[in-house]
Amino acid sequence: MSARIAVVGGGVIGLAVAAELLDRGADVTVYDPAPAGTDGAWHVAAGMLAPGGESAFEYPHLTRLLEASGELWPSFAARLGDVGYDEAGTLSVALTADDVADCAREWKHQKLARLSGSQLRDLEPALSPRVRAGVFAPTEIQVDPRKVVAALRSSLEGRVCSRHVPDLSELDEDLTVVAAGCGTAALTGLPIRPVKGQVLRLRGEPGLLRHVIDGAADGRHVYLVPRADGEVVVGATQEERADRQITAGGVHDLLRAALDLVPGLAEHEITEWTVGHRPGSPDNAPLLGFLDDSRRTVVAAGHHRNGILLAPITARLIADLVLTGSADPLLEAFAPGRFG
Repeated sequence: MSARIAVVGGGVIGLAVAAELLDRGADVTVYDPAPAGTDGAWHVAAGMLAPGGESAFEYPHLTRLLEASGELWPSFAARLGDVGYDEAGTLSVALTADDVADCAREWKHQKLARLSGSQLRDLEPALSPRVRAGVFAPTEIQVDPRKVVAALRSSLEGRVCSRHVPDLSELDEDLTVVAAGCGTAALTGLPIRPVKGQVLRLRGEPGLLRHVIDGAADGRHVYLVPRADGEVVVGATQEERADRQITAGGVHDLLRAALDLVPGLAEHEITEWTVGHRPGSPDNAPLLGFLDDSRRTVVAAGHHRNGILLAPITARLIADLVLTGSADPLLEAFAPGRFG
């Protein structure tokens, strides 16, 4: 008989893990209180797949994990179908001299050649003439998280159960994977906190931007992620708060930075403003592995800003662990008990 596995959490991590387990022959059920809902961090994520930029000064072991997952994304996207996978690359740009100085360390870390403002505008004509410098990161690409989740849900049809699980002892499967994002804290006692992010979505004529723009404008950081249909995702604030309020200050900061970098966005319609909560751990790296010595509960949570990027590698490593009981060496640095 195949192993009976419960996955608690129907966000991108839980769904990716469940899909991988199902592909490998496990009898898997996903439990989520709103399986068709939009409350997860994935719903507000822009979908930037940027292992270099995200890992520049983070938890040291995170770089290897991000890069390994980035290598899996082409095949992962191909299996899912049309998920907005776009390899145009990212322009990291700086508006002022102070912004250039702030960004220079990361550009050097990534070993990318600095481009002048005019060189950047040759690649992306919509950039403001005030943009001073930047770099082109061809390996930092994008995907549409909403399409990814829709595709994963479709692949798990009949396996996703609308049920709130307040206590893991209520489940009777052979093993449980907890991938409940910020909700993982209440289920496991692990130190996962909500990190608030406000995101805007604009819409205009397609083609204003071709590349993802990762920009600094007068000390404000903003990213602009263009979709083929004319949507531009503008994000994101990062606030150590658990509320769901859209604030005037947050919207102002995002729009001011976006328009300073790409003035043409002023003609776009604001179609959506959203708040989400990234599940952050004390070191902002994920918690991956057995919860305790009983080896009946596995945790896959705390991915912070990197949930979309890390979905393929998390699915593979957690499925290996669940089905074989043996942990890949990559998991050693991400043990859930590391905060003791």
